[in-house]
Amino acid sequence: MARRRAQEEEDDDDDAEESVERVFEGREVPRWREQVTARALAVSALLGTMFSVIVMKLNLTTGIIPSLNVSAGLLGFFLLTSWTKLLAKAGFTGVMPFTRQENTVVQTCVVACSGIAFSGMQCTPCPSTVRGFGSYMFAMSERISEQSGETWDPHNIKNPGLGWMIGFLFIVSFLGLFSVVPLRKIMIIDYKLIYPSGTATAHLINSFHTPQGAKLAKRQVKTLGKFFAGSFAWGFFQWFYTAGEGCGFMSFPTLGLEAYRQKFFFDFSTTYVGVGMICPYLVNASVLLGGVVSWGIMWPLIEQKKGDWYPADLKPSSLRGIVGYRVFVSIALILGDGLYNFLKVMTRTVTALVVQVRGMMSEPTLPISDGGGGGSESLPAAEETFDDRRRTELFLKDQIPNTLALSAYLVIAVVSIATVPHIFHQLRWYHVAASYVIAPVLAFCNAYGCGLTDWSLATTYGKLAIFTVGAWAAASDSDGSGSGGIIAGLAACGVMIGIVSTASDLTQDFKTGYMTLASPRSMFVSQVIGTAMGCVVAPSVFWLFYNAFRDIGLPGSEYPSPNALVYRNMAILGVQGLGSLPRHCLDLCIAFFTAAIAINLARDLAGARAAVYIPLPMAMAIPFYLGPYFGIDMCIGSLVRLVWDRLDPARAKAFAPPVASGLICGDGIWTVPQSVLALAGVKPPICMKFLSRTANAKVDAFLHS
Repeated sequence: MARRRAQEEEDDDDDAEESVERVFEGREVPRWREQVTARALAVSALLGTMFSVIVMKLNLTTGIIPSLNVSAGLLGFFLLTSWTKLLAKAGFTGVMPFTRQENTVVQTCVVACSGIAFSGMQCTPCPSTVRGFGSYMFAMSERISEQSGETWDPHNIKNPGLGWMIGFLFIVSFLGLFSVVPLRKIMIIDYKLIYPSGTATAHLINSFHTPQGAKLAKRQVKTLGKFFAGSFAWGFFQWFYTAGEGCGFMSFPTLGLEAYRQKFFFDFSTTYVGVGMICPYLVNASVLLGGVVSWGIMWPLIEQKKGDWYPADLKPSSLRGIVGYRVFVSIALILGDGLYNFLKVMTRTVTALVVQVRGMMSEPTLPISDGGGGGSESLPAAEETFDDRRRTELFLKDQIPNTLALSAYLVIAVVSIATVPHIFHQLRWYHVAASYVIAPVLAFCNAYGCGLTDWSLATTYGKLAIFTVGAWAAASDSDGSGSGGIIAGLAACGVMIGIVSTASDLTQDFKTGYMTLASPRSMFVSQVIGTAMGCVVAPSVFWLFYNAFRDIGLPGSEYPSPNALVYRNMAILGVQGLGSLPRHCLDLCIAFFTAAIAINLARDLAGARAAVYIPLPMAMAIPFYLGPYFGIDMCIGSLVRLVWDRLDPARAKAFAPPVASGLICGDGIWTVPQSVLALAGVKPPICMKFLSRTANAKVDAFLHS
């Protein structure tokens, strides 16, 4: 006993200098009910709504979403710190101090709420909970169907409706949470998975609650506020000049009229300048490269084949013309990238899992999750630091009964199997049941793989559901027409994504809570509450956009929602096959599908230094349909960050994320008053357009005639 105590003291001395928990050793850890406070939930609701608006705007424009975790943690810290200080100055006694555990609850709740509005590509891997307002859900609408060039079929149409969207999200958004609860101890303690995003968030929150970190956080919030106000004012200023189609600064031909026609221009968007400051340089460069390859080279060459490769008299939005090449080549890149990463992550997941299990089977006992208690004696105590022992002790303290989690999963699954076919009559009960049988296995794989690689494959699983269930529903259709297979595939995509993505989200939160000493119960409860908030807030925000901006989803509009058309055409491919593609489009798709796999393989085989110069196929695919204009915005943001990093790297590291967040948030929040003005019928007073010299002379002559 004395020898063991001496060994522990020696270990404590060794890690004292690097210990985080030693800094907080004298502070009492509140009970889990004191972590999920009313003030934390109120702040979460406020920030969750704000971030839902921002994410929805990004989702409906390009689908590229930067990680907003830093902003959520920073603003949560600022608001609750200010609230407690204000009450103390007002003379209120007994005000609970603001703790890092409460900060973690706010972070978890906000990200869970705003994540419901997300669908698309995120700059940092392992995105928040993925929902389909800009992808599978909007892809069901008549507006997107018309762009796909299909024969109108009411069985393959499901227009947005606030009621069914809220109901559907409530049905499918909670199953993933209950599916991974029994695995929390295995993932976090036994397997010691890294979960880089969750770990980084925990380090951020821990730093906020040190004296030095609190001072820095105040300065960061002040910086964020300044750029928020500037970005909001700039959005308001631009609005005055957008009285008609093609008007305003967003239509400024900064690189010339011919370049503007090929989507090469800077549209003065503070949102994507901010996104470029947060996203890695490689993402921004890949987006711009994809725009150059497509709109700079490929599409101008294919347009010269009009009348040969495709009819010259087609509608501009017809998929049998140039738009078909843009959409299906981008889909080929996305599927090639997704397939490669799916196989890569699954291979690493299975290999690492086998190694883990074999190693544990060589121990006297195999650690099994038992509801949060016990099993810790199988861990080698000699290898644990003071932080590990402290965190493990508290992580195992508050149990979440596995019987409760499993029972809740079964009950929700039964309810979902009975109700989802009533929302989407094209989807049969056995389609949903099959998804729920497979989903827990996929949820575990996704959560485990995300812990290893920080990459969530939720959207890949969703695409697989589109093809498999869509084809299954079409083949089993009673009249043999395949009617409704498109909606069935898209709805199955939503069901699968809703389960698989929330599994990785919750395990990320467990990791963050583990490192901030937040109770697993508070993490689970805050995730459930945040998800419930998002199931109401996100559809309401989308409904506001949908009614205020009548051209959502149309090419060339302010909110083209590119992912919706991509997902719709994936569903069409799953049901109808490849026969409807334009001439040589299939050849191009095969070439780019193969190229995406080859590029990813080259990135993995190259050394770390060389890999940073090899582009990302997923990022390259996005401008193939939209154009490179937002990539120019992002690269300008990258240039600002690069110069800042060179001139003052320490200050850039501390203040670039708040500056970028301010730019994104200010422009994003401006859409709320802009929507209100649109609904009220208030229109901008001025139209600012740019004409060529010849066109201007004709206009002048017409006005003088």
